Amino acid sequence: MNHPLPADTELPRYSAIDPASIEADLDRLLADNRAAIDALLAEPGPATWERLCAPIEELEDELERFWAPIGHLNSVSNAGPLRQAYNACLPKLSAYRTWLGQHRALYEAYQAVAQEDPAVDAVPGRRRALDNALRDFVLAGVALEPAGRTRFAELSQRLATLSASFSDNLLDATDAWSLSVGEERLAGLPESTRAAARRNAEAAGERGYRLALDGPSYLAVMAHGEDRELRQAIYTAWQTRASDRGPQADKWDNSEVMHEILDCRRELAALLGFANYAELSLATKMAPDTASVVTFLEDLAARARPVAQGEWDALCAFARERDGREQLEAWDVPYYSEQLRQARYAISQEDLRPYLPLPRVLATLFDLCGELFGIEFSPCERFDSYSADLALYAIHRDGELLAHCYLDLYARSGKRGGAWMGDCRVRREGAHGLQRPVAWLVCNFSPPADGRPSLLTHDELTTLFHEFGHGLHHLLTRQTVAAVSGINGVEWDAVELPSQFLENWCWEADFLARLGAHVDSGDPIPPVLVERLLAARRFQAAMQTVRQLEFALFDFRLHLSWQDAAATPVQAVLDAVRKDVAVVQPPDWNRFQHGFAHIFAGGYAAGYYSYKWAEVLSADAFSRFEEEGIFNAETGRAFLREVLEMGGSRDAMETFRAFRGREPAIEPLLRQSGIAA
Repeated sequence: MNHPLPADTELPRYSAIDPASIEADLDRLLADNRAAIDALLAEPGPATWERLCAPIEELEDELERFWAPIGHLNSVSNAGPLRQAYNACLPKLSAYRTWLGQHRALYEAYQAVAQEDPAVDAVPGRRRALDNALRDFVLAGVALEPAGRTRFAELSQRLATLSASFSDNLLDATDAWSLSVGEERLAGLPESTRAAARRNAEAAGERGYRLALDGPSYLAVMAHGEDRELRQAIYTAWQTRASDRGPQADKWDNSEVMHEILDCRRELAALLGFANYAELSLATKMAPDTASVVTFLEDLAARARPVAQGEWDALCAFARERDGREQLEAWDVPYYSEQLRQARYAISQEDLRPYLPLPRVLATLFDLCGELFGIEFSPCERFDSYSADLALYAIHRDGELLAHCYLDLYARSGKRGGAWMGDCRVRREGAHGLQRPVAWLVCNFSPPADGRPSLLTHDELTTLFHEFGHGLHHLLTRQTVAAVSGINGVEWDAVELPSQFLENWCWEADFLARLGAHVDSGDPIPPVLVERLLAARRFQAAMQTVRQLEFALFDFRLHLSWQDAAATPVQAVLDAVRKDVAVVQPPDWNRFQHGFAHIFAGGYAAGYYSYKWAEVLSADAFSRFEEEGIFNAETGRAFLREVLEMGGSRDAMETFRAFRGREPAIEPLLRQSGIAA
C-alpha cells in the first residue's frame, strides 16, 4: 500500500502518491475500517471510551492521514491522472461516511459510552467530542427508515461528485484563458505583473506578453491598468468563468451543477426534518436560528449601505471630474478607486510592495508569534516535496517540537486559486503516543522574478496573516482528542476568529515599522507612508462591507428559499440581494455565482455569513490588545491559552468570554468598518 503519511512518520511522503494505486489502496483501507468497527461492536462487555471510541479514532486518523495529502495535492498540483483518481474516490469516501454515520449499533454504543463511562470526563475534550458525535449521527440520518437512509447516501455521494465538478470546471476555465498583448497595453501595470506576463509568453513560445487569469494578474489589471478595453476583457473573462456567458461560454458551464447541488441539499435537509438547507447548516454553528442570521446581516447592511452610497457617489464624482467619465462600469470601479485612494492619501498598493518582500514579512511574522505566543519557527532544509515553491517550518516552544507547517505561497498553473489553510495531521494522543499537528498554508502570490523575492501588496499581507491565523489555531492546540483538536469541533461561524484577529497587526503602525524593509536598500517603510496607509484604512470600507454582505445574503437566502431552478432562479436571488444591498451594480451578464466556490465547492454553504459573524468576535478580541498593548506577552498568552489551545473542546461563546471577560460587542467592528454604531 502506498501510504503518504504512515503513523510512524512525521511528514507526508508526496513521492509515494501514485495515482494508479490510490483507488485500490482506498478500497482496502475502507474495507479494513468497516471490518474493524464491526469487530469492535461484536466484542463482549460494555462499550467504553477506551474500548470503542479510542480505537475508532485510530481508524479515522489512519484514513485522514491517507487522504489529506492526496486531497491537498489535487488542489495544488491538479493533473489528469491524479484528478481522475481523486474524483473516482469521492463517492467511495462519501459512502463510507454515510455508512459510519448511519450505523445504528455504533450510535447506540456511543450513547452508552456518553451515559455510562466515567472515563469520558477524565480527559478534557472527550465529553464535547461525544456530544458532537451523537449530534452528527443524527445529521447523517441514523434515525431514518431504511429507504430514507439509502436516499441520504445517494444524495451525499452525488454532492461530493458535484462539488468536485464545480471546482474542476472553475480551475479549467481559469487556466484556459489567456490574452497576448503588446507592451503598449500594459500601461500602469506594476513590474511584477509585467514580469509574470513576460514569463507566460516565453512559456508559450511567444514574444511579448501574455496575461493569465491568476489572481495577482487579474487584480493588478483591474486596479492599475490604464487600458480600459483591457480591463473590460479581463473582467469579462473572470466574471464569466465556468458559465453560459463570456469568451468561454458553455464550455465549462457550472449552471446545471449549481442547480443539482441546490436540489440535493434541499432534499437532504427535508429528509432530516429541516425546512430548508439553511436550517440544517446552522445545526453545527453558533447562530441560534435562520432569523437571527438574516437579522444580523440585514441590520449590518442597513447601517453600512448609506455610508457605502456616499463612498460610491464620491467615486463617481471623482471619475467625472478627472476623466469626464459619466458612468462607471464594473471594470472601472477598482481602477478609479485606486486613483481616488492615491489622490486622497497619496498611497497605492504598489507603493508598499517594495517594502514587503516575502522573506522579511515571514521573519517578522514569526517574531510576532514568538513575542505573543512563545514559539519559534525554524526552516527545514530536507523534506519530501511536490514543488520547488514549497517550504517547511518546524515550530518549537522552550525546545519542545510542537508542530510542522508547510507554506505553498505562489501562483502557478494547475493550482486552485485563492488562499486557505489545510490540516494535514491533527494533534492527538494515540496508540503511537502524542501525534503532533501538521498544516498547509496556501496562497497565490506572484512568484519571485528576475532575482528578486516575491513582493506583497498590503492586501496580500493581510491575506497571509489571515491564513496564518487559521494555521495557528490548528497548530498550537493542546487538545489530545482528535474531534476537538485544532479547528475540529469549532462552530463554523466562529472558526474565522483567529484568522481575522491576526489581520489586525497589518494595520498597526508600531508593527509595520518592524515589518517593512525595502527590497533593495533595507530601509524601513517611511513613517509618512505608514501614516497614509493608516489614514486610508477605512477608504471605501463600507463599500467593502456591503460587498461581503451581498455574498453572505445571497448564499443564505438561496439556501433558505431554494425550491428548484424554475421557482428560485439563482440569478434572480442574486439580483434581488444586489438591489437591496449593493451600491455597485454589475452588468446583467456577470456570472459571479458560477465561480462562488466557497458555497458550491467548499464548506461555506449557508455559512458565508460566518465571515461577518466571526468578525464581530475578532474585532472585539483585538480590542483587548488595543487596551493592553499589541505586543503585550501576557495578553498574547491569554489568547493562546483561552482560544488557540482550546480548539473545539468547548462552546465558542464560552471560549470568547474566557478571553474577553464578557459577551462580544459589535462596536469594535463598526469602528473598523467606518460605520457609526
